[in-house]
Order: sequence, then structure tokens, then C-alpha cells
Amino acid sequence: MSSVAVLTQESFNEHRSGLLPEQGGAAGAGPGAVEEEDALPTYKDAFPPLPEKAASPEGTQETANAWTSKIRPLKSSVITQVFHVPLEERKYKDLNQFGEGDQAKVCVDIMHKTGAHLELSLAKDQGLSIMVSGKLDAVMKARKEIVSRLQTQASATVAIPKEHHRFVIGKNGEKLQELELKTATKIQIPRPDDPSNQIKISGTKEGLEKAKHEILLISAEQDKRAVERVNIDKVYHPFITGPYNKQVGEMMQETGARVNVPPPSVNKTEIVITGEKEQVALAVTMIKKIYEEKKKNSTTIAVEVKKSQHKYVIGPKGNTLQEILEKTGVSVEIPPSDSSSETVILRGEPDRLGQALTEVYAKANSYTISSVTAPSWLHRFIIGKKGQNLAKITQQMPKVHIEFTEGEDKITLEGPTKDVQMVQGQIEVIVADLVSRMDYTEISVDTKFHRHLIGKGGVNINRIKELHKVTVRIPPDNEKSNLIRIEGDPQGVQEAKKELLELASRMENERTKDLIIEQRFHRAIIGQKGENIKEVRDKFPEVIINFPDPAQKSDIVQLRGPRNEVEKCAKFMQKIVAEMVENGFSLSVPIFKQFHRNIIGKGGSNIKKIREETNTKIDLPAENSNSEMIVITGKKANCEVARTRILAIQKELANITELEVSIPSKLHNSLIGSKGRFVRSIMEECGGVHIHFPTEGSGIDKVTIRGPVEEVEKAKQQLLALAEEKQTKSHTAELRAKPEYHKFLIGKGGGNIRKVRDSTGARIIFPTMEDKDQELITVVGTEEAVRDATKELEELIKSLDNVVEDTLTVDPKHHRYFVARRGQVLRDLADEYGGVMVSFPRTGTQSDKVTLKGAKDCVDQAKKRMLEIVEDLDAQVTIECVIVQKFHRSIMGPKGSRIQQITRDHNVQIKFPEREDPQAPPAEEPIQENGETNGEVKEPVDPNVPKKCDIIVLSGRKERCEAAVEALKALVPVSIEVEVPFELHRYIIGQKGSGIRKMMDEFEVNIQVPAPEQQSDKISITGLANHLDRAKEGLLERVKELQSEQEDRALRSFKLTITVDPKYHPKIIGRKGAIITTIRTEHDVNIQFPEKNDENQDQITITGYEHKAIAARDAIQALVDELEEMISEDITLDSRVHARIIGARGKGIRKIMDEFKVDLRFPQSGSADPNVVTVTGRPELVDEAIDHLLNLEEEYMGDAVENETKMAYMRPPGGGAAGAMDEHRGPSKGFVVREAPWTTGSEKAPDMSSSEDFPSFGAPVAAKSSPWGPKRF
Repeated sequence: MSSVAVLTQESFNEHRSGLLPEQGGAAGAGPGAVEEEDALPTYKDAFPPLPEKAASPEGTQETANAWTSKIRPLKSSVITQVFHVPLEERKYKDLNQFGEGDQAKVCVDIMHKTGAHLELSLAKDQGLSIMVSGKLDAVMKARKEIVSRLQTQASATVAIPKEHHRFVIGKNGEKLQELELKTATKIQIPRPDDPSNQIKISGTKEGLEKAKHEILLISAEQDKRAVERVNIDKVYHPFITGPYNKQVGEMMQETGARVNVPPPSVNKTEIVITGEKEQVALAVTMIKKIYEEKKKNSTTIAVEVKKSQHKYVIGPKGNTLQEILEKTGVSVEIPPSDSSSETVILRGEPDRLGQALTEVYAKANSYTISSVTAPSWLHRFIIGKKGQNLAKITQQMPKVHIEFTEGEDKITLEGPTKDVQMVQGQIEVIVADLVSRMDYTEISVDTKFHRHLIGKGGVNINRIKELHKVTVRIPPDNEKSNLIRIEGDPQGVQEAKKELLELASRMENERTKDLIIEQRFHRAIIGQKGENIKEVRDKFPEVIINFPDPAQKSDIVQLRGPRNEVEKCAKFMQKIVAEMVENGFSLSVPIFKQFHRNIIGKGGSNIKKIREETNTKIDLPAENSNSEMIVITGKKANCEVARTRILAIQKELANITELEVSIPSKLHNSLIGSKGRFVRSIMEECGGVHIHFPTEGSGIDKVTIRGPVEEVEKAKQQLLALAEEKQTKSHTAELRAKPEYHKFLIGKGGGNIRKVRDSTGARIIFPTMEDKDQELITVVGTEEAVRDATKELEELIKSLDNVVEDTLTVDPKHHRYFVARRGQVLRDLADEYGGVMVSFPRTGTQSDKVTLKGAKDCVDQAKKRMLEIVEDLDAQVTIECVIVQKFHRSIMGPKGSRIQQITRDHNVQIKFPEREDPQAPPAEEPIQENGETNGEVKEPVDPNVPKKCDIIVLSGRKERCEAAVEALKALVPVSIEVEVPFELHRYIIGQKGSGIRKMMDEFEVNIQVPAPEQQSDKISITGLANHLDRAKEGLLERVKELQSEQEDRALRSFKLTITVDPKYHPKIIGRKGAIITTIRTEHDVNIQFPEKNDENQDQITITGYEHKAIAARDAIQALVDELEEMISEDITLDSRVHARIIGARGKGIRKIMDEFKVDLRFPQSGSADPNVVTVTGRPELVDEAIDHLLNLEEEYMGDAVENETKMAYMRPPGGGAAGAMDEHRGPSKGFVVREAPWTTGSEKAPDMSSSEDFPSFGAPVAAKSSPWGPKRF
């Protein structure tokens, strides 16, 4: 147990700083000392004793004192209750499943639901004991759940009067819930519309009895209560309630009954009394007595009081009526507010009516209503900004209500007569003053100019208001009024009027101009977050620029403002658009798809370089796209440069030529054809050459053809022939054929269609994959040529439509070839020969009959082709090609591309052997005896016989297989060695091998650099023979570059030192290294200052080209010479102003140092003289800086002294005196009390350091008597 000492604030304030020497003197020092000693608190006052227990007749009673007045016993928040369920009432009686099964699940669910903790145990009589722990609410809820879910339920009914049911339910059903929890039952009460008075209870037997008992108790209690309704005339209610409801309150207190009198606003005469029967009867008697007495003795008088004064008679919340009733005993009846009657009736005893009448008239006339004439436009000036002027008046006269009515030239005052007269006089003075010195005027300006007068964000109108000290009211748009009102000083009003009219006049002379700017440029002109258009608006502030809504797809940008400014703004914006158009020039360059990666370069290096150097945007098509067009965007000249550079890369990489053909520009569109069909057909036919026509409308006749030499020549002839046809007499015809016939019509390698063209001279164009109409075939040429070609094609198509069926004999051993790979060969035949259907017999039938079905010509051609394939299969041979396995991967190429090409070119099949596993152990050889194995002599292995893993097998016609073998051998890589100085190897390899990888990718070879420990100068290059020469040249070129770089490094490594006094080093380095960085950058050198531990602290090292290192040294020397001319002077500046001079984050001191080109050093904290400041710089600048600092000191010292004076006044009272007396005060005696236990008896003061007197928590303490009272632990 611990005790608390209570010390009053007064005694603490008196003793907190110890006693003064004269207060702590001897007792005989004088009467003052005695008085001071008497003023000390006693020990019992400062530390009241703890309560002692004393016996009393009634039992033990604790003494009330300072310690026990507010202490309440603490209750545990967790309670434990035990419930018992007899065996016969248990819901789950399976004794073998105790602790598991449904009963256990129910218990777990109850714990989760209620938060209580349940423990079950089984008694000897097989009854169930449940211990529930938790908070009270949780335990009660858990009990209810246990009873309803673990105990069998019984039910009973109890009948009580219907009017008592609501008391069982209670307010918001709280009583019913409490009953259910308390008794652990479910109680069902019939609905109000149900005539039954039976209440049903379900639960345990014990709970039923409890609930029934509680319900009957509630009903019995209500039987004792009574309700009485008494009809009393409404006019006598005030006499029954009494003034301020005092009388009815006393009545309720005296009788114990509740009396409900309807309020004056409710037109009811019935007074309801509730309570116990005797109490109600007593209250009714008292009410009737008052009523009879007042009815007998009271009379009435009626007086006329102005309707406007009724509220003063009533008073706030009816307080005045209550006041009159209290003073005179007379009730004052006021007619309702919605009635026009002005008659007030006074009801009471005759001798009191006179006094009441006087009170009514006094109250009615105590307030008055008056008005002051004031023009409505002056009202807001009278009110003042945020009601400031009016607040001054209302603060002095808070009872006066001042009302301003909008549009009326008067101010209404309402309040006590005297106060109203005073306020009226004040307002009249204000009005007269305002009328004499203020004026207003109205001007008419068209509403369409109002927003321009206001300006963006009110900038224009606010400027006029501030400049002329006036207020300007511009009507809102919904008023549609032209009148603008100006109020204020007469001169200001006139000046503002003049300026507004000038602005309006200028706006009438304004013009609106529509600029046609393509919508695609709008976003760029506006800029991100409107940055660009803000610059334009800032440049032309008087011009309003309106862009159309993006959804409107409009190109019109509207400018509005003064004529000249609008013209200037229009020219400026047109210039911006012209620049955008110039920078938006777009050019498409056709580049063969296989060269796109070379255009991009390693890691995008090539394309990035072209973009940066030409300042253009270059877009390449996606990898999976069939497009070969590279789009260049930017200025036209820059685009042309970029185009030239890209074409140069392509030309360098391949045998590409470029040819220009002159064709009249008027024929270009017809040569290109609809959606480029004609020119595309020529490009496809001639091996994918690129044909570039000049821009439409340029008038240029030159057409550019680019591609392989022989294909370019072929395309030129076709283009010229087509142009000649167009010039003479061009004719076009269209016909249709199923898309599957197209390949057959074209023929292998275009053979069929070439025959038609050669025989007729017409050009036939088939649809591409992109065309929507896949059946349309276009014939172009002279009328006769087109007619003949159309006739031939129609015959071919007709014959294709004539479906026939034919058979062919194919040896079953070849069937597999045709149907393998999901019938790929058959699908190819169908594509090539007009969709012919080929059916092979089912596997296992051993039939050699193959059926072909389709157009007659297609079937014949397919049959012929199949016979060729069968002949090839019969003539097929197998040849072995020996190539060392290590070269196989190189021969295959990436993803087998090279081997696939050979297979297609030579129509052979190539099979590579399985790879030999170098980790696999050699096969065990059989045990030999006398050189024999199983009786046979084993022949020695021939070293010339090739390994199985080196043999590549080729199948096909003999001559084709031989050609394929030659092609395979041509792909076997060869190696050469190039001599490269060993010290350059690491530079050739590059960072993380990037350099050597780039060369290997570029030249398609493998480059092997010897290991560093070999110290070899030989670098091995392995690859195809035709790639090796280029790779060797590239490697040697790189060696030359590295050697020149080495020479340059040697030149750059020139080193010299300069001796500089270390005290100048920080000055040479500069703030954040600014000065030394400038010297390094300017002279392209490295400057190294000595480390802290270096012996030569004055040596600065400069490294770089010799001439640049010397120039840097001269620059440093010049700085040193300048620093040596500088002087340092110490001045005395009061330390109180140092912070002001330095400024926030050193801003002030930096400004002084920059302005006077000097260095300032302020003293560190704790220095001997905190006022000394050192100024360093050139002599004349140091003097100027010192003068400036002394002036600042003088200026800031005035502020410092003033602040100190203010602080002196802000110190807490008595603080100064206490400070002054600190020197004279003796050592503090601490807190002193009189009559302490250690001063009155033999006891000594407790020893603070004693563990016995002041034990630690938990330490054992020996019992001993103490002046502190008996210990109660």
C-alpha cells in the first residue's frame, strides 16, 4: 500500500524557493519571524493520516477523511460462474463421447460466439457441470446459449393483464432482454393487435419458474399504480403549474405522483396524473382545490396592445409572462400569432389586476421600433467589411436589432426605447457622413463585354477597384442587365467610370479572327498542362485564345482582342504552326527486311546515332510485320540526310543498285494503281525491288528503282512498258476466279501467266493477302490485248470448274512419303494445282490405286507432278558426307536455317548423326585369350575409318545429293590467325566481352583470344571462308584504333607539380569544388591535391596534355598570386547580431561575401572572444566590407536591445525579484512543516538513504514502530 501527500498550491508557492535568511533566523529574532513560523503548515495539514478502522455498535465503520472521500472499491472485470445440468435435462446423453462429438462442437461454438471460456466436467450422477469465465456480459450470454443448446427445453404460459405487457417489454425491449439473460429463457409476448394476454416462456424448469416469478412481480407492481385524467379549463392551467412550473413541481414532490399538464401551445384541457392510487388521489384533490379556488375568486379584464408589441409581453421563451405571474399571481392570455386580434386578457384576483396591467404596459412599451432613412446603396458601407462597422454599434447596444432590407432606402431598428434612440442617432450620423463624401453612378455596357471587363480571375476589375478606391457591381449573367454600378469617393467614381467606358469602347472596336490550324497540332500548341499556350497568352495578354473541343474535330482556333494585338498573335501562332509543319515532314524509306537489324545496330547504336545527328524521329516496323518501310519524321532537309545514311548502310551490306527512270508525272497515279496494286505486282514479280514515286503534285518525273542489279533492270523494262501502254491506249478489265485457282493460273515460277502475257501483251494482276476481294483478277493493257488475255483466262477458269476424277498407280512403299508430316506434300500439291484432292488407300489394304479429283487441267498437272516425285523416289540414292562433328552446329546455322536452305535448293533430305557424349565410358571389350575373342581373330581398328558421329547422310537423286554435299562442305568453317600485340587483347575483348561479341556478330565469325598466361600475340578467327577476309580487316582496323588511343593516352599522361601554401588550398578548390572544377573542365586536365597524411602538403599535381597542364598551372598560380595580395583584419561585432548577419542557412553572409568579394570567419562556440569576426580579401574590398558590417551591427543592435526590453516585461511576476535575491539567499532549506513526528518526540527524521526507512519494492522489511503510524501491508 502506498500513501500520497497532498500539498496545496498556496503552500507550495510559499516554500518552492526555500526560506530567506531572515525567515529562517532564530525564534527570538522578532515578531516577524514568529509570524512566518506560524504561517508554516503543520505536518498533519500537509500529510493527512491514513484512515483508521474503529469499532462501532453497528459494526466496523471506516473514518471519513481526505484519503477515503472519493475512493471506490474496484471490481474484477472477469467473473466465473458454474452451471449444473442434471442428467435427465441433458440434451446429449452419450457417455462414451464426452469431450468430443456434438456436445464439444456446441461448446466451441459458444466460446467463439460469446468470447467466454467454458470448462466441462462430469459429476458422479452423470450431471454436467460447466464453469464459465469471462466478462459479465459474455458470461450471461454464454449461460443463455448453454441452457438453450445443451439442456432440454420445457415451456409454460403466464397470464397477466394486456396493459401490463409493455412494462415486461420495457423501453426498446431492454427489460425483456434483461429478463431472458437473467433467467436463461425465451419469452414470447403476444403482439399488440393480438387479444391474448398469455405470455409463453420456454427454457429449463428452473429458468421457467424464475421468469414466471419475475413477470408476475412486474404485473403486481403495475396493479398498485393508477392513472387519472382531470379536465380543467385551459385558462386555469397557469395557476396549477405556477410560475416557472414551481407549483406543479412542489405538488409532484409532495404527493409522489406524476402530473402532466399540456403546454400552452397544445390546445388540450386534460391533465394526466399517474402514480400509486393514494398518491394520484391526493394530487387530484390538490389540483381540483386550486381550480375551484381560482374559478371562484378570479376575474378578467381585456386590454388592447399592438400586435407588434405582443412578443415583448411574452418575452423570450415566455419568460415575461412567467415573471408577471410570479410577481402578481395574474395570468396573461395572449392571442395566437396567426390571429389578427390585439386583445390581451388578464385573469386573476381583482386586487392584483391593476399591478399586472401596469407590468403588461411596461413590458409592451419597453421596446420600440424605429427606422432610419438611408439609400440602399449605402447599406453595405454602413455595415462595413465583414460587419465591422455594425459590430461596433451592436457591441455597445446588444439588445437593439438592426435590419437592412434589400432594395429599400431605410434601416429598421428594434429594441429598448433608450437604446434604439441612441443607435438611431449614431446611424443617422454615419449616413450623413457617407452621403456627404460618397457618390455612385451607373453605366450601361453590353453584357457580352462584362466578362472581358472583369478579366481572367477578376484581374481587370480588381485593378480598377484598388486604383480608384471604389466598388464596382457587374450584374451576373442570369440577370441579363447592362447596368454596371460604381460606388465610392466622387472623384474615384468618375475616374473608374471613365476607365470602364474606355475599356468597353475599346472592346467594341475589338475584332475576332478565326485561324485554321489542323487539329493534330492543337495539343502540341497547348503543350503539357498548358505550358506552351500560357507563354503565348503571357506574350499577348489582351488576346483571348479559344481552342475547339477535341470531340468537335474542328480546325478553327478563335482569337479575340484589340485589332493590332490579334494580328500580331495570329502571325506568331502561324509561325509556330509553320515550324511544326516543317518539323512534322515525314518520309518513308523501303529497306529490305533482312537489313533492318543492321540499321538498328548493336543495342540500337546505329539508329540512335542517326537520330541524334540528324535530329529526326525514325520508326521501324515491328519484327512480326511484313512491312519494309522505315518512317523518318522531322525537318525535310534532316529527313533527307537520315534517308541517305540509312540507304548507304543497306548499299554497303548488299549488292544493291539504284536507278532513276523518267516517266511523266501525269502517268504516276495510273501506274501505281488502286491502293498501289499495279506497282506492287511489278515489285513482287521482280524479286522485291523498291519502286519510289515522287510526292503527288510535286511535278517531278523521276521514279527511283532500288534493289539487286538484274531485278532493277527487269523492273525498269516492265515499268516503261506499262507507261507506254498507258500513254498509247490503256484499257482495264476484271474477272473472277476462286482463290484456290490463282496459284494454278500463275503457274510454277509464274510460268502460266507469263505465257498469257507474252502471247497477248496484257498485264495480269492477282489480289494480295491484304486485299478484301480475294477473287478479283485485273487485266491491264490495250483493248485488244486485254480482250485476248481475258478470253484465255476465262477458258482456263472454265476448265478448272470442270471437275473430273482420275486414278494413278503408286507403289505402296512410296505412300508414306506423300502422307508424312500430316500430309504436307499433298497440301502443297493442292495449293499449286488449283485445290486438287488426292486420296490414298487406307493403311493395311496393300492397294496401289491413288485417286485425284479436281479441274481437268489441275488433275493432269498434279498427276504429272506426282509421277515425277515417284520417279525421283525410285531413283533415290543415299550418300554419306564426312564432316567432323564439332562443325555440325555451325553448318546447321541459327535454328537450322542453313541446312533448310540446302534442303530446299537441292530437293534432298539431310540427316545429322547423334552427338557423341564425351563423358560416356568406353564400351567394355570382351576378354581375349591368345589374341582371340570367341575363337575369332579380331581385326585391328583402321584409323582412317570415319567415326559414326561424323557421318551426315543425304537422300535424293544422285546428282542433287552430290551438289548438296558440295554445299555442305562449303559451310565447314576454316580458321586463320591474325597477329595482334598481346597488350591490346583486353581492349579488343572489351568490358565483359562486349567488344569481341560485337565483332563476332558483325562479321559472323568466331574470334578466339588466347588465355593471358600464354602471353601469345596470335588471335584465331574461325568462320566461313567468304567471311574471314572481312573479319580480318575489321580486326586489324580495330588494332589501329587502339594503337592510336595508346599514343593519345601517353600524351595525356604528362604530369607536373606546383607548390602552393596549404592555407590557400580551400580557396583554390572553392565552394563545393566550383573553382577547381572550372579549371579542370576548361583545360581538360586532372588536378590532384595532397592527402591529409602526405609528407608534401604543399604539392598540387596536374595531369593531362603538356600544353594544357601548363595552362592549368598558370591559372592556379594566378589565383595564388591574387590570394597572396589579400589581407585579413579582425573586427569586433557584438555576438548578439551574428545570427542576423549570417541569415537563414547562411544566406545573408553569402550575399555579403559575393557582393564585396571577401571571406568572413565568425568565431566558433566556446572561443575566447565571441565578438571577433575575421574579414579576408583585397585591402580596398576589406575596408568596404568592414564598413558595411559595422553599419549592420548598429542597425541590428537597436532591434536586439528592444527585444531584450520586451523580454524583461514578459518574464513571470516575481521572477526578477527572485533573481535579484539569489545572491543574498542562503542555501535552500527545502520544504518545511511544523509539528513533524521527528520534532515533537524522541524520533529523529527518517534517513533518506536507509533501505529500512525507505525499502525497495519486494524487499523484506523488519517490523518496527514508527512515527508514520502502524504499517498495514
